[in-house]
Formats: sequence, structure tokens, C-alpha cells
Amino acid sequence: MSSLSRARVARRIAAGAAYGGGGIGLLGAATVGVVLAEVQLAKRQVGHGRSPHPPSADGLYGYAYAGGEEPLRLTMLGDSTAAGQGVHRARQTPGALLASGLAAVAERPVRLRNVALPGAQSDDLDRQVRLVLADPDGVPEVCVIMVGANDVTHRMPATRSVRHLSAAVRRLRTAGAEVIVGTCPDLGTIEPVHRPLRWFARRASRQLAAAQTIGTVEQGGRTVSLGDLLGPEFAENPRELFGPDSYHPSAEGYATAAMAVLPTVCAALGLWPAEEERPDVTRREGFLPVARAAVEAASEPGTEVAAAMPTGPRGPWALLKRRRRRRVPASDPAPTSA
Repeated sequence: MSSLSRARVARRIAAGAAYGGGGIGLLGAATVGVVLAEVQLAKRQVGHGRSPHPPSADGLYGYAYAGGEEPLRLTMLGDSTAAGQGVHRARQTPGALLASGLAAVAERPVRLRNVALPGAQSDDLDRQVRLVLADPDGVPEVCVIMVGANDVTHRMPATRSVRHLSAAVRRLRTAGAEVIVGTCPDLGTIEPVHRPLRWFARRASRQLAAAQTIGTVEQGGRTVSLGDLLGPEFAENPRELFGPDSYHPSAEGYATAAMAVLPTVCAALGLWPAEEERPDVTRREGFLPVARAAVEAASEPGTEVAAAMPTGPRGPWALLKRRRRRRVPASDPAPTSA
């Protein structure tokens, strides 16, 4: 399928989400059914890891900077990926890694709250957003959402999935939070899923990721492709980057994902170097129709898409960035308070 065709499919899914359509699937129903059966078999083969409940990482990070400015507030929403399932220590979760990295860049403490739920699909975001907006401390400066894999494996219609995500982004943005969405990871690299079903799983994942990008950007959020969470880098190093269940990432895997998301979190808060905000043609960055940018991002891990221009003849435009990753601190003490 050409990039133009993929962009058309992503746009159709996003349009269906916006206007109430529900019949547009990621793939044919029979194909998705086979993929689902294979992934569920894979889950039974690998189990759910040795740690059924992700460690709680809520608390204050970067306390060396305490005593100056008030802490930045970072909230994680989504599924087991956002929660950090598969690791044993709080500091190994993506939320803790992002909070540590953000504190180092901002030179300011960061208070982390995680409302993500392992096993959640996008329709749980409504509940999670309610929790965030009900926080007596107020709306966080930045929210990171990681969701989508369970939508694919449970055959949630793509339009419904994107509709729930778009609504969550809209509510958080309206409340004043910056929102970064880590799009659906590549399910085609789960080790027990074999060819040719890997191809179908990869295609379904990328179609959803592209549609998620369109829906998020149109609501004022930014996206980062998490294809490398379960993508090529993980496929090449599965024993190192997958956790003990071969399904959820390991500590090294979550660190890789955090390094992909951290630059976008910092940029959204105005903390990234100004010279890196300009498109770099040598890295193939630039302004594109949002659907085309979404498709390119879905196929390249770590790629950021953000709104850039008003709607034109070909729809809204976006800025596609391939940000240089900066090293996440190798270790960070446990949070000082819950």
C-alpha cells in the first residue's frame, strides 16, 4: 500500500471518529479475528510476566532542585505501557524515567502521578481524564498518554478508539495541560506471533497509530511514534528489550521509549533548545498535510507530529520532527513522597 493510500485510510478513520462513523475497521474483520486469536495465543504462551502489578512510581523527582520553583506536574494515562507493567522497580517505569529526565532538563522538581490502568483500552480514558481533572492540586502542566495496543487485540473499531482518544486530548487541552500521545506500538514484533500474522498485526498497529496522530494533532496535542516500543529495535534485541514475559518491555525497553518521548515533553513545555524547533531538512523534517505526516511517523519510531498551520485545501498541516534523543539519567532515587 502506498503512503498516499495509507494516509487516505488514516484520514478516513479519523473522520469517522470525528463524525460518528463506526464501521471503518483497521483490516478486514476476518483478518483481525485471526490476528486477535494469534495474539491471545501468544499471551497465553508468555503469560503476563512475574510482576502482575506495576510498581507505583508516584511522587517527587529531582528533589535536588527543591526549594526553588514549584514542581512541574506530569501525569501518565493509558494502559500497561504507561503504567510500567513488566518491571519491578518504580524507577524503571516510563513515568519515573520521564519525570527524572524532565527534572534534569528543567532543573526543577517534577511531581509524577500515574492513573494508567494495565489492560485498559481507549474507552477507559474518559475515566482516567476525570481523575486527572478532579485532582485538588489542579491540572498538571503536561500529560503523557500511551494507549492503543489493547484496542487492536480486542478488536475495538478504529473510529471508536480514535474518538475516545481525541475526546481525552480535547478535555485535557481545554483544561490547560500540554498533551503528548505515544501512539500504538508495533504488535508485529511480539515474539510468539509468527509470519504472516506479524505483517497483519504490524499493519493494524500502524493504521491505528496514524489515525491516533490525526485525531490528537487536530485537538492540539502532539504525538510520538512508539513503533520502537515493540518495533524494529525491539525485534533485533528481544531478549534485552522485552521483559520476562516477552510481551511487556523490560527496563531497557522502557528507557528506550522514554528517550523517544522526553524531547517532545520538553518541547511542549518550552524547555528544548530553540534552534532545534526549526525543521532540519537534513533529517527530513518539515511541514506536511497531517495525514501524510501521520503515516510517515507511524513507520518511523521516535518521530514527533505537532499542529503547525491552519486548515488548507488538503486539510490541516503538521510539523514532522525527528528530534535528537538525549540520554535519560541512568538512575534516579525513588520518589521522595507519594
